Amino acid sequence: MSNVVVAKRYADALFRLGVEQQKLEQLAADLKVVQPVFQNDKKLAKFLTHPKIDNAKKKQLVVEAFRGTDPVVLNTLQLLVDRHRTSIIPIIIDEFISLVNDAKGVADATVYSTRNLSDDEKSHLERSFAVRLGKSAVQLTNIVDPSILGGIRIRVGNTIYDGTVKGKLDRISRSIVSANK
Repeated sequence: MSNVVVAKRYADALFRLGVEQQKLEQLAADLKVVQPVFQNDKKLAKFLTHPKIDNAKKKQLVVEAFRGTDPVVLNTLQLLVDRHRTSIIPIIIDEFISLVNDAKGVADATVYSTRNLSDDEKSHLERSFAVRLGKSAVQLTNIVDPSILGGIRIRVGNTIYDGTVKGKLDRISRSIVSANK
């Protein structure tokens, strides 16, 4: 079974537990703190996947590192250590946050632009895309990408809205090529 499928199952179980215990916001906040640690700390990943280190020591490290988090989060992390699934923790967290956002009617989006967008520009895009997507809100993450030449490209899930100069030039080029055939 692929890691994404397994991660979705863990995220779904965690989501149902959060709904049952009415802790969705708390779990999401705690997991947003945990996520960068598992994504960026290569030493931690190496320690948690090392076959000669006992699971009890691995779980002890996780408990000490994330002592202030909700017990549900700690228990989930310990379970993932026991089952040798620590490599998929960032995927589980992404899936969980996606489920929480869907439940709240919020969409996550990434906007690519040639420069950092101002707060006014971001809020305008958030409002207009919330209406377009039928969501109550859209949370934008701005990524600077000078290769797009101008304009913006917005990615919401698997959908890309391309209003870049580079994208327009590519479309013109394709239409010229197809017209010459």
